[in-house]
Amino acid sequence: MSQFIEQEVSERIMQIRINRPEKKNALTQEMYLGLAEALAAADDNPDVRVAVLTGSHGVFTSGNDIADFVSGGMKREELPVETLLRQLAEQRKPVIAAVPGMAIGIGVTMLLHCDLVYASAGARLQMPFTKIGICPEAASSLILPQIMGRQRASELLLLGEPFSAETALELGLLNGVIAESELLAQVLEVAQRLAAQPPNALRQSKALIRNGNAAQIEATIRQEIEVLLPLISGEEAQEAMMAFMQKRKPDFSRFN
Repeated sequence: MSQFIEQEVSERIMQIRINRPEKKNALTQEMYLGLAEALAAADDNPDVRVAVLTGSHGVFTSGNDIADFVSGGMKREELPVETLLRQLAEQRKPVIAAVPGMAIGIGVTMLLHCDLVYASAGARLQMPFTKIGICPEAASSLILPQIMGRQRASELLLLGEPFSAETALELGLLNGVIAESELLAQVLEVAQRLAAQPPNALRQSKALIRNGNAAQIEATIRQEIEVLLPLISGEEAQEAMMAFMQKRKPDFSRFN
């Protein structure tokens, strides 16, 4: 378990917290595996009925740790992010996300695999995949058009601009927008209501809701990664990542 992924169990609820404030909760490969392990532990623990996934210090996650991402390389054996996404997609027990503030990249797309999602009123979300020379992930190219239509999904994925929690609610990405000071308390209250439901009925109902799309989601996650791998090693992504690390604006003018 990563030192930056915390978990605690109380009243049949497991809280899983991303806590790396000095890096705005940016995710390393180790942290992806830590999140997957924590979610698997929630599924396997008979004392847990609901998992709550959240961030810390007013941030959900700023996405990939770019330095870790670049130094770690990307190979086709199952990637840590793929392990996390597969765990989320196959999770038997309900997962509620509480998003306190910034959520970027995987910080948004992992929400698509949670059952209920609430964000703080000041939260800002962004999926800047094309801006860094890569493509959508986490089956977002499938799920987002299903939720909001192709045109609005294209706006979020192709332009990659930030958007507010209120916009995310209007687009169908959130169940509610809550003041940050009250976010976790209200999410835990929802979790307690879920935990009070008959547990087998809850698991079976979740499975029925998700199963109609499960095969497509799995295939799309795999397809996106097959497209992503050559893009990551390509010149566009290298320019974007070097510009990020050098704190300058990337220059894509020479690419066709």
